[in-house]
This record gives sequence, structure tokens and C-alpha cells, in this order.
Amino acid sequence: MGSVRKASAWLGLVDDSDDERYYDDDYAEGPEPSDSWVTDPRVRVADEAAQDQGTRIATVTPDGFRDARTIGELFREGVPVIVNLTAMEPSDAKRVVDFAAGLTFGLRGSIERVATRVFLLTPADYRIVSGEAGRASGGFFNQS
Repeated sequence: MGSVRKASAWLGLVDDSDDERYYDDDYAEGPEPSDSWVTDPRVRVADEAAQDQGTRIATVTPDGFRDARTIGELFREGVPVIVNLTAMEPSDAKRVVDFAAGLTFGLRGSIERVATRVFLLTPADYRIVSGEAGRASGGFFNQS
């Protein structure tokens, strides 16, 4: 396809149906996704590789205290969990924080407040690196 035709196709002036680079038969007839909503198989492969390497981070936004079980199961598997409590009632949010504190203490992990009503639970084999040390040394963004 020539450059003028490519530009016309990009602008939608001509039909680019004869351009086969956008459609691949093997891609369309790949295996059905198991329990994932991701439609791009490359993302699924990257997710499986991350699961194999143990480099996953879960984000949980509980609606109530009943979702604390999900947090506990993920944390017991060794997955760091970000818990976003902004959608919860204050009394239930306090119960979830108490549960998370006990969970991290019992499994020798750590809990850290990331933002208002957002917490990071990390298992014992993870280390949290703060970005504060880089800012204190001055450098490119030091405008004083």
C-alpha cells in the first residue's frame, strides 16, 4: 500500500480492508480466556509470567468488612495488597484496617499508609523503598 493510500485509509477516506496487517487468523482463533476479562493475549501472557515470577500486586476496594477475606487470601499467597477504603463507611474501614494490621503482624509483613484511607500491605519478603531520599538531595527539580 502506498503512502497516499495509507494516509487516506488512516483518515477514513478509503477502505483499507485489503490491508491484512491488522488481522491475523491465528490471533483470532486463539484459546478462550479462562477467567480473565483481558482480550489481548499478550497481556495475558505477561500476567502469567508475572504470576510465575511472583511479581504481582493486588488492588482491593472493599465495599464492606466481608471483603476482608479476599485481602487475607491474597496476602497469605505472598501478594502485596493495596487496600483502598475510600468507598467504605468509617466504622467498617476501621475494622478492615484492624484486620489488616493483625494479618500483617501475624504473617510478619508490614502495613503502610499510602494516602488517606489507602494502605499497602506487604509480605515479609518485600521491602518498601521510599522516594523521599531522592528529593532531599536536590538535583534537577531543585528550583531554590
